[in-house]
Amino acid sequence: MIYVAILVASLFLLIAFAVERLDRASGVPSVIIMIALGLAARPALGFLGMLVKGIGAVVPAAGAVAFVLIVLEGALDIELKRERLKLAVTGFAVAAFALVFYGTVFSLLAVWLLGLTYLQGALLATPLALISSSVAIPASRALGARVREFVVYESSASDILGVLVFFALVNSEATVRGFLTSLAGGGLLSLLLAVACSLALVLVSTRATAHVRYIPLLAGLFALYSAGQLLHLSPLIMVLLFGLMLNNPPVVARIPGLARLAEKISTTTVGEFKVLVQELTFAVRGFFFFVLGYSTRPADFASVNAWVAAAIILVVIYGARFLMVRPLGRTLAAPLTWVAPRGLITVVLYLDARRMLHLPSYFDGTVLVVVFLSAALLALPRRLRTDQDQDPEATPSSV
Repeated sequence: MIYVAILVASLFLLIAFAVERLDRASGVPSVIIMIALGLAARPALGFLGMLVKGIGAVVPAAGAVAFVLIVLEGALDIELKRERLKLAVTGFAVAAFALVFYGTVFSLLAVWLLGLTYLQGALLATPLALISSSVAIPASRALGARVREFVVYESSASDILGVLVFFALVNSEATVRGFLTSLAGGGLLSLLLAVACSLALVLVSTRATAHVRYIPLLAGLFALYSAGQLLHLSPLIMVLLFGLMLNNPPVVARIPGLARLAEKISTTTVGEFKVLVQELTFAVRGFFFFVLGYSTRPADFASVNAWVAAAIILVVIYGARFLMVRPLGRTLAAPLTWVAPRGLITVVLYLDARRMLHLPSYFDGTVLVVVFLSAALLALPRRLRTDQDQDPEATPSSV
């Protein structure tokens, strides 16, 4: 049995690698293929008498690990420069506006159509209002450096703000005052702890000279992230800051008292750490979406109500998205219109919300259809970019 498990794990990683290559070659998002493989694996293993039970319990844990690694990978790719500040602020502003708009619309729909209270509607709406960095950041690699950078800023901000809002709603005691107090207090405390923990992690990375140094560093990062989640804070801020500090020593050097720390950040060490993070992200992300597909019941997709609700959600998402990104100019707006996937953060927060709400049985299917179709629509900007590259008369507009 041990060698069967090793064989299965090895074959899974090889298949995930093949899917990743297929993603880059064909434009079909790897998320879709991994979910589809998970869906197909369940009946296949059942036919062979090898059905694995209880694997759905692994989904939240795998999601949390993948979540941290994806945001860290994105942060390690960003170079902070003064000329890019406007793009970062714009990404944050779009993410904040989208969260408020989608959260309001989906909350009202939940109240009217599902009979929830306004607080319950807001809890259900928040996961659906967020762009998933776990899907958006990998997909943005094929869309050009400027689009990718915007997607990293926007999706990371969306995840961070979404987690803050979600847990502020959980701790609000069903009052507006409680929500605002929890949001402000949690946001300020998250920021202060994020700065302190990020500096501590950077300091550890500069002093770690042992043969084994990256795994303990990641263990510390995950421990701090988990502690922040248990306190209902938003520790993703810490993950983002840690990655940005490691990859931008000149910026760290400008902070009073940190010049000597910045000098000790080795580009070789950062480069090696990036490779490790990329490898781990690849494996964990693939595992999460495969397990998500495996733990999904085919009956969840069979309900007409699930598809109708998903269609309403997707129309709202992409109709509003088109208007939100238009002011950014054609170069950014054309691909960004379709870069609005729901994914890992949506599933993880929805599973938390579901435990507190009484939802119709078909709504699990609704969320999965939204995740699946929004990931599928990521193929459109890739096709548009390919067509423009092949058209010699095509001239991109400037922002």
